[in-house]
Amino acid sequence: MEEKNTTIAIIDNDRHYYPLLTGQDLDISFTIKNTGKAPLILEDIISSCGCIVINKSSTMKVPPGELGRINLTFNSRKNVGYVKQWVELYGNFANTDKEELIFDINVVPNALYTKDYEELHLEEKGKKGYIEDLVDGKENNQGYYLSLEKE
Repeated sequence: MEEKNTTIAIIDNDRHYYPLLTGQDLDISFTIKNTGKAPLILEDIISSCGCIVINKSSTMKVPPGELGRINLTFNSRKNVGYVKQWVELYGNFANTDKEELIFDINVVPNALYTKDYEELHLEEKGKKGYIEDLVDGKENNQGYYLSLEKE
């Protein structure tokens, strides 16, 4: 009988992102590796907050020994201060019913003026894509770092 459950490794989990200004979005991509002998099938991906959007480009099936990506967008508009988020993966895992992607970030307000939600919404609604963003990237995509100490 063929084994249906598998194991995974999450590359660079428990990330600490550099601070972000309130109102900015952060694009996040987690790499997962199927370390088992059966295909990995993700049945559901659930975020801990409505401020996280799971992109449709995320991999839902990963063959044995292969890599997949979970792509997210964190929206900082309704957060200020230290924020820790979890994204739960549900699938055919051998030893557990779920796996968690974890990251944290400090969301800081503009020092001169803090906009309310309506102002942020109108500002975002009026934006158009600029070629500089495509070429140079955005100031809020600086990467992440990992703790050297195990908790």
